[in-house]
Amino acid sequence: MPDAIDEAVSGLWTKLQGWVQATIKMAPNVVIAALIVALGGVAARYAGRGAQAAIRRLVGDNEALVSLVGSITRLLVITIGLFTALSVLHLERTVTSLLAGIGVVGLALGFAFQDIAANFMSGAFLAVHGPFRAGDIVEISGRVGTVREISLRRTMLRTFDGLNVIIPNKEVFEQTIVNYTLTQERRVVVPAGVAYGDDLERTRAVVCAAFEGFDWRDSTREVEVIFTEFGDSSINFELRFWLDHASQQEYLVARSEAIIRIKRALDEAGLTIPFPIRTLDFGADAVGGQRLDAMRLRFAPRAGAPGPDACAEPDAGPVQ
Repeated sequence: MPDAIDEAVSGLWTKLQGWVQATIKMAPNVVIAALIVALGGVAARYAGRGAQAAIRRLVGDNEALVSLVGSITRLLVITIGLFTALSVLHLERTVTSLLAGIGVVGLALGFAFQDIAANFMSGAFLAVHGPFRAGDIVEISGRVGTVREISLRRTMLRTFDGLNVIIPNKEVFEQTIVNYTLTQERRVVVPAGVAYGDDLERTRAVVCAAFEGFDWRDSTREVEVIFTEFGDSSINFELRFWLDHASQQEYLVARSEAIIRIKRALDEAGLTIPFPIRTLDFGADAVGGQRLDAMRLRFAPRAGAPGPDACAEPDAGPVQ
């Protein structure tokens, strides 16, 4: 029994000596690996900044793309430093196992967080293709506002009511985007209508003349008055003119001033913007109906109500 204990202690001691010797032998490698990891972190920071500066010089102020390139560069440098440190420690098998594990974990996370992954991928595509930039006036899914921030996960709009609207990039990528800032011109359309009894050619001339000196419009393009339909109580038309600038504020002000000018011009010309009118036809058997004062109306008594002679005094007969 003592011999067995001595052998166990001797074997354990031999193992410990081997581990100590291996640790002493690997100490320089451990120090080098630690230095590589530390230098990799510092290098990643400067490499990310350098990549962002280079992309900013190439594409301008596309902050989403600049952020994406900087993040990818930092991650790449850190990954290279980590794998290099593991190689210095002679842990090549660990590197292989780590790569396989990263693939499995990435696949599992992809299924578990597919919406988040879709937002990030959409943000990457938006950053590369650049349908809009910060400061642009856009319309996304019926929401109109100024782009305040574009990140890899979301896009923030500030509406003209002062509200901050956060839209996931997946929804932005899948929706139709209207960018009002890409062009320097914009058309204003104002619907209106005149009475059926008014002269339409005179109406067109009056409305067009009212916009001859209109400062908001592009004077190189003609003002258009297009009659569109026979409405319920008016013949409807659209006034169309172009602006020199496409800002939302100028558009709203120009549209408001156009409505004022149309109303003033039609009033001064004696033309009528009719109220909604409803025509009631009485006498369905007659073609086009009948006039109310020409009809003989009969009113049926309400059920339980006394007849027309109910209040007459009864005949008392001859006085006796």
